[in-house]
Amino acid sequence: MFKSKVSMSETVLKSISIFMTIDLKTIHEYFNVHDPAPIYKRQLSHQLEEYINESVISAKRYSVIFYKLKCTNEIDKQYAEPLMYAIRRHFQAKKLVSIMEFEKFKRRSWMLLAMSLTVVILSQGFLPLLLNHNDRIQAGIGNTLDIFSYVILWRPIERLLFYWNPHLKDISLLNKLATAESIIINNEK
Repeated sequence: MFKSKVSMSETVLKSISIFMTIDLKTIHEYFNVHDPAPIYKRQLSHQLEEYINESVISAKRYSVIFYKLKCTNEIDKQYAEPLMYAIRRHFQAKKLVSIMEFEKFKRRSWMLLAMSLTVVILSQGFLPLLLNHNDRIQAGIGNTLDIFSYVILWRPIERLLFYWNPHLKDISLLNKLATAESIIINNEK
């Protein structure tokens, strides 16, 4: 039913082909069996989604993805367009969810940074005004505030610098899957 072929050129994957056979027997295996909607509006089966995700797991930034649909006769070709519409609609919806998660991530990270900066400003700006600078204990408290400021700012800055890339990679991959070209391969018996 599912065949995967990945074209490799040394270490960079130039293109990824996702092969699917379309005929009257296998077309219903691609969709959720409990979904009564027309074929082009049905939910994809978990097995098909898993197969597609495993096929593109090694996709890189500049990889091109193709859906190659093997049809045995002219009657089976009528199922190619509804199947591709369902696949594109599915991955477009997943892309929108990923974009919303990325926006939520950015909003939370910026709020965390703002709260951390507020605490640092309060501890570094106003607390030293209350302390006597001639006392050695006060100098130790000042050093403790410096370390506290460093520690409290570490996590928000780390999140904003390093954790956004996986979100963008997922969005890019889902966009490629939603807009990938489909090629019909005729396989006459």
